[in-house]
Amino acid sequence: MEFPVQTANPAKAETACLVVPVFKDGPLLPTAAKLDDVSERLIGQLIERGDFDAKLGNVLMVPFAPGLNADRLMLVGLGERESCRERAFRKALDAAFSALAALPVEDVAVAFTDVPVPERACDWKARMVAEAAHRAVYRFDAFKSDKAPAPQLARVTLLVNEQGVAEAARQGGRIGDAIGQGVATTRTLGNLPGNVCTPRYLAEQAESLGQGSGGALSVEILDEEALERLGAHSLLSVGRGSEQPSRLIVMSYQGADNPDDAPHVLVGKGITFDTGGISLKPGEGMDEMKFDMCGAASVFGTVTAILALKPRINLVAIVAAAENMPDGRATKPGDIIKTLKGLSVEVLNTDAEGRLVLCDALTYAERFEPASVIDIATLTGAAIIALGHHATGLLANDDDLALDLLDAGETAWDRAWHLPLWDEYQEQLDSNFADLANIGGRPAGTITAACFLSRFADTFPWAHLDIAGTAWASGKEKGASGRPVGLLTQYLLDREADHEVEISED
Repeated sequence: MEFPVQTANPAKAETACLVVPVFKDGPLLPTAAKLDDVSERLIGQLIERGDFDAKLGNVLMVPFAPGLNADRLMLVGLGERESCRERAFRKALDAAFSALAALPVEDVAVAFTDVPVPERACDWKARMVAEAAHRAVYRFDAFKSDKAPAPQLARVTLLVNEQGVAEAARQGGRIGDAIGQGVATTRTLGNLPGNVCTPRYLAEQAESLGQGSGGALSVEILDEEALERLGAHSLLSVGRGSEQPSRLIVMSYQGADNPDDAPHVLVGKGITFDTGGISLKPGEGMDEMKFDMCGAASVFGTVTAILALKPRINLVAIVAAAENMPDGRATKPGDIIKTLKGLSVEVLNTDAEGRLVLCDALTYAERFEPASVIDIATLTGAAIIALGHHATGLLANDDDLALDLLDAGETAWDRAWHLPLWDEYQEQLDSNFADLANIGGRPAGTITAACFLSRFADTFPWAHLDIAGTAWASGKEKGASGRPVGLLTQYLLDREADHEVEISED
């Protein structure tokens, strides 16, 4: 999708649809005011007569507007001016682009950079426009025989009222476009059924990313023989009961001027289907366990965004992929396994398998001498109980890293909430027979899961994102959300910006 910027008179924009946001109160925004002047006060009259209620998310399509070059005019309600914050702005965008995606149009022009959002500049607003456009046109219908017509939208012109912010709008549109592509990648991988999206399939997708990157991304796939030689017995133990072989997928991007700069590492949980193993889950809702690889999917989506943006940083993306199934070879409750780090783990519940693949992946990350390591996982139902479906759970062994991720989440509007990782919680993982157990009981389940992972992240700054509540939606709107691609991409862009500041100060 293209996101060009136009600073000329909006009335001269030649487009299939001109999209104009409107508040319920106060004067029209600058672009709307200009269009109102040349269209014989069409916008003002529609509002004054009550033909359009500018309630947040309301949309009115005007098939013809005098004095404009556009084929159509769309008004979008912003609600009360004083209530216009990030959430309201994004809701208006989603309403607009949902309507646009249903139209037989390829190009539109939008005036959302006019909208005043406290502490948000033009680049942020342009970025949100691009992300909303990608959300609206996303479809997952590969397995449907009778497909609905695909959205035709391919070009969204950003109307900018001030010449001085045009470059900021371009940059925001570029970032939003890249994140939109990454989110779509993540959603598709998450939505694929478990009989298609297997560990082998994820490995093939990584290889395809590498082949299409023009040399920007190198890929290494460790199969079960390589993992056995390595000593990654914890990861291997999870896939023992499955006919699908496990994989450790390593993708490396070198964008820093110095190839030896310490990389940032992302580690994704890739349980492509989770039955719970011998500790079998209830049948109801088990189909949604295809989403248990959404941590891995978000890593793929972030890599997709990074390849589009090409920041000057080094990045390593690791995906621990396995399928958790029950059979005669499967790990049993009470079994003791040896991790790549050398610690022994008593498996009290085989449905706490995500931490068993992640711990070996975290140990593997040590070899890169990383600047930071972030793992992303649909790890605990307790995260949903604690935070619902709005915030991702964040735990870390480094306060600066935690704050950087929180800031990135606020910027991306892909927010996280910081939970404690105190030593007192570690005692819940004590085992009578091994170095530690893989569960710590019902209390503070999200925290004790992170405590387990922290034992394998003691040599680098590390953070854990529990996305069990944010990675997908259930019910009528069932499907992967694409989170936290926005947060992760913003975090990496911030690291590039920090590095450039350090260079300029030197």
